[in-house]
Amino acid sequence: YGRAACLRAPSSAVNQAILLEAPHLSSRVRTIPNPLPFRPPPLLAAEREPVILYCGRLHPEKGIELLIQAFSQACAGGLSGWTLRLVGPTDTAAGGGGQAWLQALLHAPEATGLSIEWLGPIYEQEQLISHYQQAAFFVYPSLAENGETFGLAPLEAMACGAVPLVSDLACFRDFITPGVNGLIFNHRAADSAAQLAQEILNLTRDPERRSVMAEAALAVRHSHNPASIARQFLDGFEALIQQRPN
Repeated sequence: YGRAACLRAPSSAVNQAILLEAPHLSSRVRTIPNPLPFRPPPLLAAEREPVILYCGRLHPEKGIELLIQAFSQACAGGLSGWTLRLVGPTDTAAGGGGQAWLQALLHAPEATGLSIEWLGPIYEQEQLISHYQQAAFFVYPSLAENGETFGLAPLEAMACGAVPLVSDLACFRDFITPGVNGLIFNHRAADSAAQLAQEILNLTRDPERRSVMAEAALAVRHSHNPASIARQFLDGFEALIQQRPN
């Protein structure tokens, strides 16, 4: 760390983590977020499907079990006609929780009889964007207190007009303002599944609210556009050049 002229953090959370390790380097830390990995697609006018989408590694630390419990409780609370769609790898080689863990989830009592689609990993960009565009909203209930550095999947969903509903991890706060362009639930609470279930019910029952937040979420198409992020890097390089002694 001490040899670097600048330490780039992808989020405020990582910035703070660096400062906890090396507070004397505070003047060298610069937060520059990750850009969207694709050019924002054209907006679709078609009605979105009654789909709740998750994209990411299927692993215990991502809160998949919590999500299934919440979906089960929401269905018991009156949710009808909605599908939970899970996209991502389960194989341990790809960062997933493994086949034994998946089979336990598939046969868990709370998952029985529910409309859950397990699509596996999707690496083709256009196909993944299509799922973002079809879903009514996007849920990312990560429990990884020390593992999430940015939160790219929620950002991708927002760029495609899907309202994000995420856990209360600091990295998401950089681009999600609760009640404005997304929602945050307390994953640390004893009744976290019930809280998530209630937020799911609230979103499914209020399409007008979803529409307003989805419109606000689209702002990331500009704030996290590759050209915008590149400008921040260039500004950082300029600042370093100006600080360099003659």
